[in-house]
Amino acid sequence: MRIAILSANPNLYSTQRLVEAANQRGHEGVVVNHLNCQVMIEGGKPSILYEGQELESFDAIVPRIGASVTDYGCAIVRQFEMMKVFTTAKSQAITRSRNKLRSLQVLSKAGVGLPKTVFANHPKNGNVTQLIELVGGPPVVIKLLEGTQGIGVVLAETAKAAKSTIEAFYGLKKHVLVQEFVAEAKGSDLRALVIGGRVVGAMRRQGVEGEFRSNIHRGGNAVSIQLTPEEEQTAIEAARALGLKVAGVDMLPSDRGPLVLEVNSSPGLEGIEAATKLDIAGEIIAYIEDKIRADEGDMVGV
Repeated sequence: MRIAILSANPNLYSTQRLVEAANQRGHEGVVVNHLNCQVMIEGGKPSILYEGQELESFDAIVPRIGASVTDYGCAIVRQFEMMKVFTTAKSQAITRSRNKLRSLQVLSKAGVGLPKTVFANHPKNGNVTQLIELVGGPPVVIKLLEGTQGIGVVLAETAKAAKSTIEAFYGLKKHVLVQEFVAEAKGSDLRALVIGGRVVGAMRRQGVEGEFRSNIHRGGNAVSIQLTPEEEQTAIEAARALGLKVAGVDMLPSDRGPLVLEVNSSPGLEGIEAATKLDIAGEIIAYIEDKIRADEGDMVGV
């Protein structure tokens, strides 16, 4: 098979590992910078131009779309879908997961455990206090809707600090979520890698001393873990609810069970492969093989 890794940076660990895993399994892994793709729209013949040439003969794509270019990247993924190329992440699912508010609404409807969260449109001073009280009072976590890798996430330890932070974000015309602080997590969270409806690896991430965010990009460390049955089922249900076949599900351990923080449609592979010593990239390629083989079997039976 020819498998395109849609990535704006061919030097990223995850991109290189996916190409390597494809090649090791006898396929041709090719990096395609989605930002250099052009969509050609005409009746009955969708196509994509890349560096002046029409892209053809790809059996599958693995989208690695950066948060800052979600709209354009999803337009390219959608075009591949119209061309009937298999994708490990549908454009609609990527868009749904990238919007923090929308994804939490979908997960809430699905009955997945979540931290208590409130969202309001530029509340006045009195309403800011009410928002803080609705999630249990300080400390509270304040998140930008478009933040990623821990950027745009603030822990406000007092009501005064929370009000100042919320008002500052609103002053910049930014929408925020106000979320309860889960103290019993003690600065750690769980990342589960879900592929094709099953957890293939998991790790516990711990923030550095004095840092409540556990993102590895922010200096946190990670160790391999075995999830409890409840944690594993929560991760699988969260990925399924958002329509993601390959996903990194971030959860907080809490006294009332696992609480989903975020579901990532382009999960990084470096941290979890280092922690678990597992070939997660190979699992993604194996999933593609299984799906295409099943589709070909269905066509034979037609």
